[in-house]
Amino acid sequence: MRYAHDRPLGLAPASVLDYRELARRRLPRQLFDYVDGGAYEEATMRANVSDLEKILLRQVVMRDVTVREQHCEVLGEKLDMPVILAPVGLAGMFARRAEVQAARAADKAGIPFVESTVSICGIEEVAAAKSTPPWFQLYVMRDRSFAEGLMAKAEEAGAPVLVLTIDLPVLGARHRDTRNATVGQFSKWAKFRRTLDLLSHPGWLVDVPVRGKPLTFGNLAKAVPGGRTPEDFKAWVDSQFDPSVTWEDIAWVREHWKGKIVVKGVLDPEDGRRARDAGVDGLIVSNHGGRQLDSVPSTAVALPGIAEAVGDEIDVLSDGGVRTGLDVVKMMSLGAKAVLIGRAWAWAVAAGGEEGVSEMLGFLKGDIDTALGLTGCNSVTELDSSALYSPAG
Repeated sequence: MRYAHDRPLGLAPASVLDYRELARRRLPRQLFDYVDGGAYEEATMRANVSDLEKILLRQVVMRDVTVREQHCEVLGEKLDMPVILAPVGLAGMFARRAEVQAARAADKAGIPFVESTVSICGIEEVAAAKSTPPWFQLYVMRDRSFAEGLMAKAEEAGAPVLVLTIDLPVLGARHRDTRNATVGQFSKWAKFRRTLDLLSHPGWLVDVPVRGKPLTFGNLAKAVPGGRTPEDFKAWVDSQFDPSVTWEDIAWVREHWKGKIVVKGVLDPEDGRRARDAGVDGLIVSNHGGRQLDSVPSTAVALPGIAEAVGDEIDVLSDGGVRTGLDVVKMMSLGAKAVLIGRAWAWAVAAGGEEGVSEMLGFLKGDIDTALGLTGCNSVTELDSSALYSPAG
């Protein structure tokens, strides 16, 4: 079972889930659960993983697979492998200046890094660390002038792609955060336990709170003047996430953004067609890592119908449950042009910083190479449903 908490670990990490175990040991419980957990009973989060596991690859032999190519093009940008580091909020709390470390690893791997609106490191700092500018993720906020300012800041930093997160009109209930007293009303005893949790991880204390300053929301310094606490963040979310947003608001975004626009959070084919008709350049099939509405389909289940609905008119990407390069190949065979990973790089940066992210990406790249060779494909651009096993042949 790929979510076992007591996964055995050898002398060195050998997989993404080894980094998960290392992160679990290193991070305070409240931070590990924040990135590791999902909404409600986490059924959708588990389905993202289990549904990918159920998909079988079609092994094909006796083909010339001397050449196995992972380069691809997404939204006009050439990638050295079909993987993108997804936006992860508060990542700078997992390791010292974590967004910068992950962005550097992405740069070395020749893939994009997506800067989150609610990152610890601001986009200017992340852009300065990369030879190619990061993409920028944005929420549609009630304060449109502030959102316009964020877009202007991202454009000034050279961001070529705006990833508009559209599945947060309201925030899903994340029970792990409630149990850890990081959201909601809690007693003085709960607050004490939360503090004790932080103090019981001296390695993290030295790396992040001491050496990783300033621990503020880099892109929201003016919007969240109180700092970095869960209360500050929750107050900002409650005041700014806008439940009135419709597809018509894409026109407003287009007025203020000259680059490519991608919407993240599509799970329904009709919404895929609406995204296409609204004039976006791409969409991400995503259920927010199972962190929003529980009991919705996994992305592996939703992806084929959405890809068929929009065809080749816009770029279709996907995320959710990707733990190996084989999962990447499966997602691409289901219709994605590339795959975003979030928890995987968050675990890796928490466990090993930039080197950990680079090594994790190396694991994925090796897996993809093996899968290409054994499915008889010479390039990831060849992947389609024919790379998946069907009992009917």
